[in-house]
Amino acid sequence: MDNKKRIKVIISMMGLDGHTSGALVVAQILKDSGIEVVYLGTYQTPEMIVAAAIQEDVDAIGISFHASNHFLIEEIIELLRNKGKEDILVFCGGTIPEQQIPKLKEKGVDEVFTPSCTSESIVEYIKSKIRR
Repeated sequence: MDNKKRIKVIISMMGLDGHTSGALVVAQILKDSGIEVVYLGTYQTPEMIVAAAIQEDVDAIGISFHASNHFLIEEIIELLRNKGKEDILVFCGGTIPEQQIPKLKEKGVDEVFTPSCTSESIVEYIKSKIRR
């Protein structure tokens, strides 16, 4: 029997963003690749996401954006730092203005996936950063 712990990822959206299609697609892609997914859904606050990440003992947090609330991810990173959980990988994707990507990475976002990214690139990135 293999006792190797599976990679575990939260997928969520924040604020008033109710467009679920991107998050649901990514959640399914990750599940199909053998990654355990905790789907929090819509209308989550940074505090709710970080609390769930700690409770669920996840390896990564993935945030999907359709609206312009990508700046809220900085709050997640700050909360993780304050809780001593900066080892949790934080990635995001969706309709993020190209000029915002370097700023998000400077603030601590590990990776930003745009709509042109392939399913394989998302899975490969997560698996390369979280070794099991």
